[in-house]
Order: sequence, then C-alpha cells, then structure tokens
Amino acid sequence: MIHIQDVPENHLKSQMSRHKELQPLIKIHDLQGNIKIYYHLLTDLGWVNSVRINLPSVKRRAETLGTKRTVKKQWQAAWLLRAITCIDLTTLSGDDTNANVQRLCHKAARPVRHDIIKALGMEDAGITCGAVCVYPSRVAGAVKALEKIGADIPVAAVATGFPSGQYALKSRVEEIEMAVANGAKEIDIVINREMALTGNWEGLYEELKQMHKACGDSHMKAILAVGDLGSMNNVYKASLVAMMAGADFIKTSTGKEGVNATLPVGVVMCRAIREYYERTGRRVGFKPAGGIRAAKDALVWLVLIKEELGDAWLNNHMFRIGASGLLADVERQLFHYVYGRYAAVSELPMA
Repeated sequence: MIHIQDVPENHLKSQMSRHKELQPLIKIHDLQGNIKIYYHLLTDLGWVNSVRINLPSVKRRAETLGTKRTVKKQWQAAWLLRAITCIDLTTLSGDDTNANVQRLCHKAARPVRHDIIKALGMEDAGITCGAVCVYPSRVAGAVKALEKIGADIPVAAVATGFPSGQYALKSRVEEIEMAVANGAKEIDIVINREMALTGNWEGLYEELKQMHKACGDSHMKAILAVGDLGSMNNVYKASLVAMMAGADFIKTSTGKEGVNATLPVGVVMCRAIREYYERTGRRVGFKPAGGIRAAKDALVWLVLIKEELGDAWLNNHMFRIGASGLLADVERQLFHYVYGRYAAVSELPMA
C-alpha cells in the first residue's frame, strides 16, 4: 500500500500516472475528522495469502492477560470510567421501541449516578458512553432523543443484513445509505462470510469497498463474525482485507454467533491492526462485542489494548466495546468503590 496524506491535487495525478497498478483513490475520514488518502494495489494478495497463525502461542498470550494483569482501588475506578467512555451502548432486540431507545440514549448521556461521579471528582469530565448502537429503523429516533437532551453522542447503526449478511449486495448497500440519511455517524457492517470461508478475498474486498463508499462521511466498522470464520488464519486475513478496504474499525462479532469476543481472537485481531499500522501508517480501531458483561472483563480488554496496541488506542476514537449489559456492572463496581458496599438493584438506574 502507498499512503499519501495532505498532498496537492496535481501531485495525486502524477502518482496515478506513475503507478498504473493502483486502484482509484480512497479518501478516509478518521474519527477526529481528518481526511487521509490511501491507495491500494488491486492484485497484491500476497500479504493476505501469506498469513499463518501460531494458535498455541496465541492461546498462551491470551491466558496471561486475565491472570497476571490487574488494577485495584483508585486505579481500577479510573480504568472503569475509561471503559464507560468506550462502550457502544446497544439494543438490538426484536421488541425495540422508541421508548426503550430513548431510555438507552438517556443512560448513554448519563451513564453513572451523579453522586458517584461527584464522589470520584469527575463532575466536569463529561463522562458519556462512546455511542448508541441500534437497528437502522431506530436511528432517527435515537438521533432525535440525543439532540433533545443535548448529548453529543454518535448514533451507530448495524446494517448490511445484520447479523447474517445473507442478502443481495444491492439491498445491503441501500441499508447503509438509509441509516446514513437518518443520521447515523457510524455504520457497523457485517462481512460476507462465504467469501472468507472460500478464500475469495478479492471479492470480499470489492464488496467492502462499495460499503465503505456508501458510508460517505460516516465511519465504517467491519464485523468479522469470528465465530463463523472457521480458523484464526481467516480471522487475521479478514481483518487485513477489511482494513485495506477502508474500515475505520474492525469488530469481532455480531453477538449472535456461538463464539463472540474471546481473548485469543482479540490478540489475533490486534496483531493484525498493529502490523497494518506498521506497514501503512494508518491506525484502525478495534471493537470486541458479544458476551462482555462484567466489569472485570472490560478491564482485561483494556489491558489487551494497552499491551498490544499502546496508549494511542486507549480512547473511544480507537477502541469500543459493544455491550448492552456491561454498563450496569461497571456502575455497580463504582458504587462499591465509593460506598464500600454493593448497591441493591433498586439503587441503580437500569442500563
């Protein structure tokens, strides 16, 4: 890949004339709003096809994260507050209504009881969740609810035939366009698992390029559905292809597969992100999702990010956790830190 950033138009034209093998220009808006420009080689699949994962080594690395790393007391409280800011607070149920989406938006804007925030000395920190994640049909209602309460929180929409992706490409792209038109700032798309399982990486790349184009100025998170990919080799390869096609984030799962966000998968995807950054200079975010319900699990994922990717990824521009039930336990642990006891169910607003 050739990375060209902040260059004049005439220089771009000269680059295109010198590099006939380059595909059309891709403009990528990063999560800070900066425009970065990238070219990708159409026929260079050598990097993807050369991937080989040492599974025993991956498992050993993952095992150390949950057993040899820990934070306690005030440092744990600080890390839990950071975790809150990285949560994509999610509702993806068949019985979603405007009422429960509005409630979700209020919780995302005020994720922790005020007295707890005050006791922690964080009244002026502006602690909110990273985003609200809903189905495309609920985007407009979520945007309206957040505007009404004055919360500057992006709305993310799952799209492209979530969770299976088993729809025609035309309808998947149209679903992205509808969500963007309704105000979604982030689009969580699902990849075509058949193409990954059959090794049709170029076909997957072309599909993802079309999805990225449909996202426009909205950020694209590519859901790999790792539980459906069959091997860690495929997880790494799908990660690379998604990033090459312009994904701003790669995401583990829809939450609907048998295997979702596991630490070995996290290690593999973070290593792919790191290698991609080292080769191209472009940072891509990471989002584990599915099965992350306990505060201690969120801490382990933060440790993984810090150790595998570094502090530059320890923020909600580069790291998110997709969860519906995690916030309740995080708030419960913060209540315990402040008051020295665990809250009764009636003492905490429902997340």
